[in-house]
Amino acid sequence: MSQNAIGFIGLGRMGGPMSTRLLKAGYQVVVHDVSQDAIDRVVGDGATAAGSPREVAELSDIVLTSLPTPHIVEQTALGQDGIVEGARAQILIDVSTTGPSTATRVAEGLAAAGKQWVDSPVSGGVAGATNGTLAVMVSCPQKIFERVEPVVQNFGKIFHVGDKPGLAQVLKLANNMLAAGALVLSSEALAMGVKAGIDPKVMIDTINVSSGRNSATQDKFPKAILPGTFDFGFATGLSYKDVRMCVDESETLGVPMLGGAFVREMLAVTQAKYGADSDFTCIARLMEEWADVEIRG
Repeated sequence: MSQNAIGFIGLGRMGGPMSTRLLKAGYQVVVHDVSQDAIDRVVGDGATAAGSPREVAELSDIVLTSLPTPHIVEQTALGQDGIVEGARAQILIDVSTTGPSTATRVAEGLAAAGKQWVDSPVSGGVAGATNGTLAVMVSCPQKIFERVEPVVQNFGKIFHVGDKPGLAQVLKLANNMLAAGALVLSSEALAMGVKAGIDPKVMIDTINVSSGRNSATQDKFPKAILPGTFDFGFATGLSYKDVRMCVDESETLGVPMLGGAFVREMLAVTQAKYGADSDFTCIARLMEEWADVEIRG
């Protein structure tokens, strides 16, 4: 493998297109995933498969992880056959939503082995991952940032938050709480308007040129709620996990988060009703049931 070898672990809805962008940028990419189908898709684009996180770290200079939960990130980095055991790779860039507590623990575990952790959570969905238009939040020392910037700039616009492990994770949790909160409040407002007799498309179009516009009215309602597909592409269980971590971190810092706690409970009810694998736009389905109205044309 050349000095441009990049490892990528986690080839799901976000990791798959992100690893493909690295291939198109000219990097040699070594990949691993629990799904053979996911591996095969990226290998078909030119990647090399590895049998474990350790093997990825033996064959690459920098390893990226895009994984669903903090526990999986920690096990992949520090567990048996983990990245920490790979001799070659010196930097782990985590693009998952991991949370600051796990980020700090993993950073410490890697540091003990002479390796560097880089927070780099992203926002912008599958379309952003595919098109390279994600918001990329990075926290790591400046010297390390200069080394990883050419890699992560392939994913979108970079925001260097600071040098402390977990800072970018705090920003990502805040962002995801706001995104879910916009969805909750917009669902309540649309249910009210439609039940009163307003056409939901007219209502959305009006809000989107008014002061109430937000990510839910501009993106999620037109794409996944008004059509009744509820398939925006982000699982209820993952949204619930992110908002729960956000509220927990806020409490740890001594910052009241009453609105965030309400959003967390709405996601808990949505998950209980429709399942963790449902799309988080099912928050609107829940509101439809409670209000006895259908928010669709």
